[in-house]
Parts: sequence; structure tokens; C-alpha cells
Amino acid sequence: MAKQTFTTGQVLTAAQMTDLQATALGGGAPNTKTANYVLVAADAGTTVAMNAAGATTITVDSGLFSPGDTVFIQNIGAGLCTITAGTATVDTAGSLILPQYDAGILYFTSTGVAIFYDYIQVGAASPLTTKGDLYTFSTSDTRLGVGADGTVLTAASGEATGLEWAAPASAGWTQISTTATTSGTSITISSIPTTYTNLMAQFTGVGFAVAAVLQLRLYNNNNTYISGVSGSTAFTSGASGYLVPMNTLSTTSGHIGSITFTNYATNNIGIYGGMKVGSTSSGFGGADSGGGVGGFTSLVVRSTAGTSNFNAGSVILWGI
Repeated sequence: MAKQTFTTGQVLTAAQMTDLQATALGGGAPNTKTANYVLVAADAGTTVAMNAAGATTITVDSGLFSPGDTVFIQNIGAGLCTITAGTATVDTAGSLILPQYDAGILYFTSTGVAIFYDYIQVGAASPLTTKGDLYTFSTSDTRLGVGADGTVLTAASGEATGLEWAAPASAGWTQISTTATTSGTSITISSIPTTYTNLMAQFTGVGFAVAAVLQLRLYNNNNTYISGVSGSTAFTSGASGYLVPMNTLSTTSGHIGSITFTNYATNNIGIYGGMKVGSTSSGFGGADSGGGVGGFTSLVVRSTAGTSNFNAGSVILWGI
């Protein structure tokens, strides 16, 4: 029975008294809604029941209710029902989200301020839906969906929940290829990912059957080799696009060194490094002048024109 103002001498019927008693005891026939609903003044002292399969809201505006008025709200539908402050202020120590079969009472402390006493409070329906989801908070309990494989949870003040999934910060060089033994006339490291900024080829114990020059050839995404290197200490462009980065190496199996490829995934690749055996060393440097289609994705290492076999050594490719 809705809130009423009685007059002197007014006589209530038995049905009215029964309805009034049911309302006073927290019962009474509910005013059932099946879609978003905005409370009206006549809802004071009554029960509003939401019955919807999807999510709904019950909005509370100011200037409709008097201090001490109450509205009993229940949700009997499968969809979550959220008590929403319109022009009024609604405070709660529990949750403003009612899952199915939850209920609560709006108690107005003034015409524009109400307290919502949620019956369940703790244990309301979880917003989580997917394996790996996190229970977070924005203006209410909120789902943060699981991130992509390999991402990490990061504080982000610009996000609604203050959190986001992001790629981890680089902690150093990552080994891309397994140790490749230098044998035969050449070795190839293929399927190089383009997710790093720089690469480094690390040579250990390299030697040749006959004194030779170490040569490189870079292949791009179209399986075309990249040539045309320029720089103050330029590579010479060898046969078939091979780059000749250093002086002749002896047959001694002990050459060590590294070659760094900066911006290798772009069309402007810097190539720097050196090799050393005993007290003899050789350095080099240059920059690709443009033949790359998105940089290179495979690397071939050989002796001069493939004339001498490797007799020892290994190479590992790193990325950062």
C-alpha cells in the first residue's frame, strides 16, 4: 500500500487494513517492472520488484520523497539490477547491484539523500565471466578481463580501474636462436621475429679450414637479400649481396666477437661489431641504405664466396 495521508474520521476497509499491515511488515503486493525504471513519489512505502532477464537500473531522483520514507526493492529476474543515483544521492555500505533474489531498502534521510541497505551486501553476484578475470573496482565492483598471453598487470591511473594489461618491460637480451654450430660452407638463422629493436649475433671459437673472410647476407620478408651498405667505415658489397665486414680470418679456431644490428626490423639498419683472435682484432660498421622490406628476418653466415668450410665454432642470436 502506497504512503497515504489520512484525514480525521476516515474509515479504512478490511482490505485496506490488511494491505497496510502487509506493507508495515515488509510485505504487500509488489509493483513489478521488466525494464529500467525511475522511482516516482507513489512508490514511497511500497515494494518495487524488478523481473528482467538482462541488466536493468532503478533510478532515484531528488524531490520525490520525504525524510523517513522507504522503498523496498527486490530483484527476482536473472539480470543484475543496479540502484542508480539520478538527481538524488544514494549511499550504501553494501552493494548497489542486486543479483537475482537479492533485495534492499531505500531509506530517505532527506528529500534528496537516501541510504540503501542491501540485504546480502557481501557475496553479491560476481562480475567475472572468463578464466583469468580479475575482481577490481572503479565506481563499483568491476571485471577486468584477462590479458593477452605474456602481458603483465600494470598500474595505470588513466584507466577506470587503475589497472591495465601491458607488455613487460625489457629486462635485457633474450636468446632467440639455439646455439648453431658453424659447419660446412654456411649456416642460416631463419624465422627471426621482428618484435625486438636490436639483434646481436654472438660468435664463439670460429675458425676455417682455409683462411677466409666471414660474410653476411640478410634476407627480408620477401625472401630477398638486402644489399647496399654505406657508412664512414663501410662494408664492401660482396658477391650475390653478401656483406664483407672484416679482414681475412686465419684458420685458427678461436675467433670470437659479435655483430649488432640496430633497428633491424626497419629499412635503416645499423650494423656494427668486431672479431678478435689473440692480439689481432678487426672492427667494422655501416648502415643499410634502403633495400629492406620491413628489415630482415633471416641471416646467412659464410666464408669468402663459400670457398672454405668452417672447422669450429658456434653462433647464437640475441634480441633486445
